[in-house]
Amino acid sequence: MMILLLGLLVFLGVHSVRVVADGWRSATIARVGELPWKAVYAVLSIIGFVLIVWGFSLARQQPVQLWMPPRGMRHLASLLTLIAFVLLAATYVPRNAIKARLHHPMVLSVKVWALAHLLANGNLAHVVLFGSFLVWAALSFRAARARDRAAGTVYVPGTTSGTLATVVVGVAGWALFAFWAHGALIGIRPIG
Repeated sequence: MMILLLGLLVFLGVHSVRVVADGWRSATIARVGELPWKAVYAVLSIIGFVLIVWGFSLARQQPVQLWMPPRGMRHLASLLTLIAFVLLAATYVPRNAIKARLHHPMVLSVKVWALAHLLANGNLAHVVLFGSFLVWAALSFRAARARDRAAGTVYVPGTTSGTLATVVVGVAGWALFAFWAHGALIGIRPIG
């Protein structure tokens, strides 16, 4: 569990700098340059991610069950992850109404993804992993919205075609992951 906790500390710590120390971040980028900042950010993110994957795989070998979720939670988790994939797609598909309305769909995607996994899993490793991401996403979303208000950020309005493309890409990504990639990469087949 210590490796998982260390990975979460590094990964979410790096991703929280803008949440808790935006002024320091801006000053550091101005002092060292954007490229060195991004390089250190990327290296630390990769190290944190590798530690999370390794630590989670070790923790799953000796699970500590906290509760048994009702069977229906798996179905709810599938629906929530579908929503999370559509939100993720909204981050990248241009001119969609979802991003125009919500402004930070990637962070909301992480929040919905983490909640889905918390509802469907009751062991300690899942609670630590997904609970940490849920708390981070909630704080990150709040900070991003505050930055938007302070800067007077205006988002480009969405179009019907952009929104439809977002939903199609999100559903296709979810189907690929739910029916194949989750089992192939993580070893758990949520559907099928």
